[in-house]
Amino acid sequence: MKKILICLALLTSALSALADSPLPPDVRKFVDRREGCDHMRGELPDSSEKRRMKEVNREIEKLCKGTDKQLAQLKKKYASNATVMQRLNAFEDGIEAQSPAAPAAKQKPKRQTG
Repeated sequence: MKKILICLALLTSALSALADSPLPPDVRKFVDRREGCDHMRGELPDSSEKRRMKEVNREIEKLCKGTDKQLAQLKKKYASNATVMQRLNAFEDGIEAQSPAAPAAKQKPKRQTG
C-alpha cells in the first residue's frame, strides 16, 4: 500500500509539472537553445585567452545561428498565444549580427576621386 501511495504521489507531481509547462514543444526547444546562446554570448573571455575565445565562438555559432529567423517565425506562428508571446518577447531580436562569431561586414573599397 505504501508503494502505491508513493507511486501516486510521484505521478501526481509529474503530471503537475507537465501542466505547468504551457509552452509548445517547438517553443520549449527554441527557448532552451536560445538561453544557451545568450549564456555563451555573455561568456567572452579576455582576448589573450585565444583557446577559450575559439571555444566560446564555436558554441555561439552552434547555439545562436538561425535563432533570429526562428524567433521571428515562432512569433508569427504563435501571435495569438499570449503565454508564448510573453516568453518569446523576452528575447532580444537581431542578435546574430551582434555576435562575435558573426563575420564582420565586408566594407566596399572607397572609390578614389580626383
